This record gives sequence, structure tokens and C-alpha cells, in this order.
Amino acid sequence: MIRFTFLPTTFFVLCFSIFTGTAAEKRKPNVLLICVDDLKPLLGCYGDPHAKTPHLDRLAKRSVVMEAAYCNQAVCSPSRNALMTGLRPQTLGIYDLGTNFRKSRPDAITMAQHFRKQGFRAEAMGKIFHVGHGNGEDAASWDVPHFSGGRAGMYQSPENRNVQRKKNGNGPAYENADVADDAYPDGVVAAEAIGRLTEAVKRPETPFFLAVGFVKPHLPFCAPKKYWDMHDPAKLPLPTVTEPPFGAPSYAPQFGGELRNYQDIPRQGALSQDSQRTLVHGYYAATSYMDAQLGRVLDKLDELKLTKHTIIVLWGDHGWHLGDHGMWCKHTNYEQAARIPLLISAPGVAPAQTKAFVETVDIFPTLSEMAGLPIPAGIDGVSFAKVLRAPETAARESIIHVYPRNKLLGRAIRTARYRMVEWKVPGAETSTAEYELYDYEKDSLETKNLAASEPEVLATLKVILAAHPEAKPQLRIGNQAPAAPAGKPRQDRGAMFDRRDLNQDKKLTREEFLTNQPAPAAAPTRFLQFDKDQNGTLTREEFVSGGR
Repeated sequence: MIRFTFLPTTFFVLCFSIFTGTAAEKRKPNVLLICVDDLKPLLGCYGDPHAKTPHLDRLAKRSVVMEAAYCNQAVCSPSRNALMTGLRPQTLGIYDLGTNFRKSRPDAITMAQHFRKQGFRAEAMGKIFHVGHGNGEDAASWDVPHFSGGRAGMYQSPENRNVQRKKNGNGPAYENADVADDAYPDGVVAAEAIGRLTEAVKRPETPFFLAVGFVKPHLPFCAPKKYWDMHDPAKLPLPTVTEPPFGAPSYAPQFGGELRNYQDIPRQGALSQDSQRTLVHGYYAATSYMDAQLGRVLDKLDELKLTKHTIIVLWGDHGWHLGDHGMWCKHTNYEQAARIPLLISAPGVAPAQTKAFVETVDIFPTLSEMAGLPIPAGIDGVSFAKVLRAPETAARESIIHVYPRNKLLGRAIRTARYRMVEWKVPGAETSTAEYELYDYEKDSLETKNLAASEPEVLATLKVILAAHPEAKPQLRIGNQAPAAPAGKPRQDRGAMFDRRDLNQDKKLTREEFLTNQPAPAAAPTRFLQFDKDQNGTLTREEFVSGGR
């Protein structure tokens, strides 16, 4: 295939018509955007020898594999906002799951809207924007209503379904039922995508922007038994580093609060080796299941002869801690949570691997340029289309991502060698900040915080961070406490917090929160709603503001 090494932006439009001379095939390329929840680069195409991901691997063979792609925040909603708006969480001032991006930018033009304005038909199925925790889909982005995934249940085992009903949605952390692929939501989403492609080929004059969202390998690790059987759990690796980085701030790590909400996981303390191995097995199995659903969609694209006219993007919304540092799930600024898989296949672009740094926000302008559309103004992302033409070039010298802890925001700068994290209240003086620093040439597993011992390196990274705008605080809308009814005093939630904080550590565990609740059936769900940073404990601020 031809690789273009120096091309103007508009030439990308021409490269898609190079294969034929007919007017119909000179139209703009289609876009197939595949979003995968909690997918880390634990894939065959990223060098993992244990992964069973044949369809991701075959997509990689015709793609540019981005080896240094990073999310903008390692949690679902802010990461997906960044993808679809091109705006970082610190620009929107949204770091939680429940605040819709239009509360910050009501007139934002999403990537799907941008393509619609240019004559594309935009459709979505599965998880694209984050839905839940009070947040919802964005109807303005799509030509037809979003397809959520039908009625396929999270669990298929009757026993697990019963536990789920009794525990307000919190069943076990995994399942390996002997069922068909379409029994779970991702199989239903794949079938829907196949149907949409079949309809799209009947509209050759209208290019499509089709967003397909798979939820696995997100917890719970539920996948048909045949995908579990693909992996020998005894051969799957367990983490070698099981402690947080030495010298890191105590609040920087997390200890699996999301995972510990599932019924078969202890609420605190280390997991047994058997539990760890089962969870690792479940993650690999759920990834293989998702991979098979992707394969069904790619097969249909090939069958309909749409592939050579379609830009395909495979994007993971963030990474995942799989026991490293003693941590599970995402919710940190560390490498395992922040680094993501990103594959881009496009007509006229040769397959390659690149170490160019890119952020999630860069996908919006890149796809715009590749499709011959104007690049939207006023966004944080920059196009890396030049990297796709010449993989040895650079798009950025560094990337930035964030994660909040209590009232603090950790802003991380990642370069080819280092990561620095600045922890402070948004808008506060840098003199109040606490720092982390890691050297990935000498310490790729992040075992020690070097901020105190490497002041010169820290200083150079502070300069890079200073070039970024100050982060906005979390947007607060409608959180003012309502007036107390006449004659009834308002509850002192601060005092309630103090009474529940039995060990006086200034945070509430799930157990402390659930004790003596006036509405015990609803309390587990309320705990999840209050736990804004999803770290498994409640700060005073989370408890007080969440109950208003």
C-alpha cells in the first residue's frame, strides 16, 4: 500500500478515491468508531503472549498501532466526554460520572454532530457516552435514537440473577455461563451493528459515522464459558509489584472500591491468590469475548465491501489495574490506568506502529482531517493525521491527564521517559502542591516516587505543566441544600459523618456508611452515588454534599 509522507490536509480526501474512478466512490469515507470499556493494551497486537484476541490482532495488521496513546482521565464519563467533545476534563470542569458535559458546554458540537453537519449519517449503539449515575446519552449527536443494547442481562446464571436482585445490582464479580454470545449485551450490540451496516450499504450516497460501544471487559467479568476455556488460568501472570509506589502520597493510589462492591469480593484487605487468579482469568476471558464480537462486525464490513471505504478506529476508554501495586480497576494517574489501546485503519494509510504521544482528545480533530472535514476550533485536541502518514513523526512532546482525589486534582505530565503528577486544589498556588515523579527508563513499574530526589527533572516537567491552563474545579449544579421545612431543623450531616466515622480516620468505609441506615435497602446504591471518585470510601465532603 502507498504511504504518503508529506501531504496537505485536503489530500486525505483524494486518497480515499484512489482505488476507483467512479463518482460514487469519491465521496467522503465512512467512519466506524469502536469504543471498548476498561480495555487496557493487554492484547496480542500489543505484545501480550497470553491474550487471545485474533480479531483485534487482524485489525492491527491493517492499522497504525498507537503505542503511546493515553486517556485524559481514567474513568468512564470524563474519558468519553474527551473523545466526543475534544475537550479535556479540566477544561469542562467535569471529573465525575454524573455530570453531563452539556452542563458545562451546552452548545458543544460533538464529534458525531460535526460529522452530521458535513452530510454523514450518525448512529450509535452500546456504550458511547456514559449512561448512569444521573448522566445520559446525547440525543443531539445522533440521527436516530441511540440503541442501548436491548434486554440482555448482565448475568445469565439464575443464581447470580437472584443475588443481583437481592443486592440492588451488585452480583458476583464474574460469571462463565454456558450460553450463546448474544445472551450478553455485547453480542446484542454486535448484531445491531451488523444490521446497521447492512442498511448503510443501501445508502451509498450517504457516508456513515457509526459508533459501536462494547462494555466488556468492564466488571463484572461475565462471558460465555467457551471464552473462559480459551485460557489456562495457571499460565496467566499475576502482578510482581503488589505495593503502592514508595513515597507516593497516601491518597494517590486506590484500593479497588469499584471491585469491592461485588458480592464475592472482600470489602477491604488483600485478595487471596486464588481470587486474583480468577479475576485475571475473567479479564482475559471477557476481553476474548469482546474480541469475538468485534470480529463479527469486521466480517460484515468486509462482506459488504465497505472496508476499503471506511476509517476504523478502535479505542479503549482507559486502562485498568489488574492487581499491580495491589490495585484493581482504574481511578489513578498511573501507567496501567492511563495508557490505552488505539488502532486506526484507513484507506491509503499503510499499517505501522508508532510511539508518537497522543491523547483521547486528539481523535476528534484527527478523524476530521482524515475525512476531509474542517477541523473544529476551540477544542483541546490536535490532529495526528501526519503521524498516520509518517509514523516516525511526533504529534506531541508530552501528554496530560488528570484524576481527582477528594478536593485535590492530580494533573499528570507524561513524556517519553517521565511522569510527573502535581496534586493540589484547582486554582491554588503551586506552593501548596505535592508531587510524584517516575522514571520509566529506570523504573518501568513505578516502584518509587522520585520527586524529592530529582528536583531538576521535576523542575523541567513543572515548566511543561505551567504551559497548560489552570484546571477548573468540579462543576457543581443543583447541589445547594434545599431550605428546611418550617418547624423542622435541617440535618447536620457533618455531625452525622462524625458519628459514623468510628475510627476517626476522616473517611467512611462502606460498612460504616451502611450501619444503622434508616433505609437499608436503598443504602448500597446511595453509597455508590455518594462515592464520586469511586475509591470505595467517602470523604466528609462527599457525605455532606451527596446527601443534600
